[in-house]
Amino acid sequence: MSISNPESRTAEPGSRQEHSTALRAGSIGVLGILFFVLSAQAPLTGIVGAAPLAAALGNGAGAPGAYLIVGIVIVIFAVGFVAMSRKVETNGAFYAYVTAAFGRKVGAGAAWLALLAYSTVQAAMYGLYGAAFSGLLASTGIGVPWWLLAVATMAGVQVLGSMNIELGARVLAVLVGLEVAILLMFGFSVLFKGGGPEGLNFAASFSPEAIATGAPGVAIMFAVASMFGFESTAIYSAEAKDPHKTVARATYLSVGIIAVFFSFITWMLVSFYRPSQVADAAGAALESGDATSFVIGPIVELFGPWAGVTAGVLLVTSLLAGIIAFHNGINRYLHSLALRGSMPAVVARTNKHRAPAVAAWIQTVIAALLVAPFALLGLDPVLTLFSWFSGLAVAALLVLYMLCSLAVVGYFRRERVTGQCWRTLIAPSLAALLLAWVLSLVVSNFTSLIGGSAETAVCLLVAVPVIFLAGVLVEIRVEKRGPEPRP
Repeated sequence: MSISNPESRTAEPGSRQEHSTALRAGSIGVLGILFFVLSAQAPLTGIVGAAPLAAALGNGAGAPGAYLIVGIVIVIFAVGFVAMSRKVETNGAFYAYVTAAFGRKVGAGAAWLALLAYSTVQAAMYGLYGAAFSGLLASTGIGVPWWLLAVATMAGVQVLGSMNIELGARVLAVLVGLEVAILLMFGFSVLFKGGGPEGLNFAASFSPEAIATGAPGVAIMFAVASMFGFESTAIYSAEAKDPHKTVARATYLSVGIIAVFFSFITWMLVSFYRPSQVADAAGAALESGDATSFVIGPIVELFGPWAGVTAGVLLVTSLLAGIIAFHNGINRYLHSLALRGSMPAVVARTNKHRAPAVAAWIQTVIAALLVAPFALLGLDPVLTLFSWFSGLAVAALLVLYMLCSLAVVGYFRRERVTGQCWRTLIAPSLAALLLAWVLSLVVSNFTSLIGGSAETAVCLLVAVPVIFLAGVLVEIRVEKRGPEPRP
């Protein structure tokens, strides 16, 4: 099942101008998609934000092992995900896969969940970005409210999102390269020095006993949160060079790189602080009100004050890269929904750069609407906007992962595909079970994940089934009304 986008063309004199809905096919390769995925991961943000929480509230020195476990679960999930990408060609990813297996109504529910997940995580990033950028400027004596910086950045991201995708990939390549470089500089420095005072104790972080110490479920939960976004490889299939091979390679590369990278850097942090003291060090950083000191402190100690300033700047650019990546991903989800008739046809329009321009505007408006209440009410952008929405996004995405795994099994059973039992049945079934386990950990520890009250946690979690049901109901209404004429 595939979607072919019509090329833009000019109608005969006296008739209506037909608008293009085509994306720029063949414009992005494996590395380009990989940079979009790594940008969505925001490596520096993931390490700075999740590592102290995983170590302090989770399993201490065993946190690197939790990252590795999550990586293994995601690799198993990716087997079925990639198998579907070779059969179902579209930039809608989850929406297309679930629709292919369970029909348009369930697929629409999945699409709305995906929009919820990506939109809320992007809004969460705007909160942390605004706070980090405002703090950075304040250190130079310039006072700018976080929300003003967020709004100004929305305008810039809107412009970039309306241009060709190659430009976006180049910008992200630079930003991601810089943040990965400083983390690897730290990691290899600790590695070549033989670790901290207790050396490089592999067993203290990766043995079953170490991983099971304390509250491993909490560590796994934060590991999932930090690996958010790898599945966006399939969103760019309509613009990929040789989609069958490109999406598969980019998916496996991104999952492997992310899992190994996060495990390695977290292990080096454990080694720097000592396995016996890392939990206390992470707890002290959280209590100080500056959790970033858990990661940035060792970087400053090893390389000097300049590295701390650089890391602060790169934290801001890391968040910016993630915001750009999610902006592009959401655009293409909206574009795909419009092509399939689940949204007004005008949303599928592309501009002269073959970018989904109308969808880009909608995405920017959604971001502004999500951020606005927190700014108007004067709420802390990190403790509320970032924490609440990132938790909601993780819960929604895990449900989508499970639906996608079940869709793989359902689709290939219906198509009677034989000889690919591991890819079409065993791996996706195992992934669904493992993801259900991870989701149960997230739900049971959700209050810790969002750092809010039990009431807030319930309200956020209820949004997941409500949004899914809303997508189903809207699709039912669309089907009853019939297809909308193309503009």
